[in-house]
Amino acid sequence: MSILYVLIPLALLILGAAVWAFFWAVSSGQFDDLDTPAVRILMDDDKAPRQGNDE
Repeated sequence: MSILYVLIPLALLILGAAVWAFFWAVSSGQFDDLDTPAVRILMDDDKAPRQGNDE
């Protein structure tokens, strides 16, 4: 039973750290653009690949 006196404050500290990290990530712009990175892989490159000389 006495372990609860340790675990409950520890859980609250971890929860507080997770909430702080979430709000820090939101304020620093981590969630501004969620669509472009997923679509960037599908966009074609304008440049042709370099052809090396095997001679």
